[in-house]
Amino acid sequence: MAKVIIIGAGGVGSVVAHKCAQLPEVFTDITLASRTVSKCEAIAASVLEKTGTQIKTAQIDADDVAALSDYLDAQKPFMVINVALPYQDLTIMDACLATGVHYLDTANYEPLDTAKFEYHWQWAYQDKFEQAGLTALLGSGFDPGATNVFTTYLKKHFFDTIESLDIIDVNGGNHGFAFATNFNPEINIREITADCRHYENGEVITTPAMSESREFTCPEGVGTYNIYRLYHEELESLNKNFPELKKLQFWMSFGDSYLKHLEVLQNVGMTGIEPVEFQGQQIVPIQFLAKLLPDPSTLGPRTKGKTCIGCLVKGTKDGAPKTYYCYQICDHEACFEEVGSQAISYTTGVPAMIGAKMLIEKHWLKPGVFNMEQNNPDPFMADLNQYGLPWQVIELDADFSLDS
Repeated sequence: MAKVIIIGAGGVGSVVAHKCAQLPEVFTDITLASRTVSKCEAIAASVLEKTGTQIKTAQIDADDVAALSDYLDAQKPFMVINVALPYQDLTIMDACLATGVHYLDTANYEPLDTAKFEYHWQWAYQDKFEQAGLTALLGSGFDPGATNVFTTYLKKHFFDTIESLDIIDVNGGNHGFAFATNFNPEINIREITADCRHYENGEVITTPAMSESREFTCPEGVGTYNIYRLYHEELESLNKNFPELKKLQFWMSFGDSYLKHLEVLQNVGMTGIEPVEFQGQQIVPIQFLAKLLPDPSTLGPRTKGKTCIGCLVKGTKDGAPKTYYCYQICDHEACFEEVGSQAISYTTGVPAMIGAKMLIEKHWLKPGVFNMEQNNPDPFMADLNQYGLPWQVIELDADFSLDS
């Protein structure tokens, strides 16, 4: 049905390649491209072994707009699935515009030299993509991504109005390391150490990162965890597209060992993003730290436990207050058995595949730049159930709150 090029050969790129290969009737021609082609070749070998599908590989520098444009022009794919670093979003969008190719990513653009997680750089491409007749789908991972769609789905089917949203991301997995990140260490640490922002009564409230915490019990026996408030990019787009929401917050679980190590690393400057001179060379501390930490793509064989990610939404239906929780539980070991990945990469890669499928099948294909919640949630939600991420909606007491 369509030819796609996946850019990025990390843990998420591997999941996307495996999941696309499972649907050869939709993804009829798949190329996995990265600056390090050996990573692509290793993933391609795994895809062939697990699915019987042969995918192509290519060496691509996603920072080089001209070279990437030449490559896309020669290949003429239907779309690019961008699971490279978020620093490269704009160069890949530029190349797609130059060659008439649709675009999808899983994380918003951020500048390399400052930890700013904002959509305005990509939203500025709205007119260009609309005039070119191309679609750019932003944030088609899990959070952002599935959580945005969960919100739209709950609003469409369970509420007349929605008033508050809490996105709760719990990883109950254990990989056995004293300290490791579940996705790119540099991106992960920049994200969780940035100032927390949440939205309340139309205002942006800024607080120190993870300065607010709660205890949350996940359903289905996943367990009880300490969750900490931090900023996540989907809050910005959800605040824009659901102006009726009076309060939006994002929470993530962290274990004591992780927080202890992170505090020490921050205190000694290892999470810094400004270059420092060392033995006559300029190095960025967080990039050096990333080289020392375990590669997230290698965590799959040793990670056990489950994730539980969901949206807690409060609002009204027929004049009565209502509270619903839409969530998805994913098992690390089951993910590894299927695609050789832990659940964090899996829960990002599957929605990326489904988002691409939404464009290919023309459910969401329309000119412009769009966040996930701006589309009909129903076909996406149906595909989550079918392709590895089954979800549930439960009604809670109307007065349930994380503060209660």
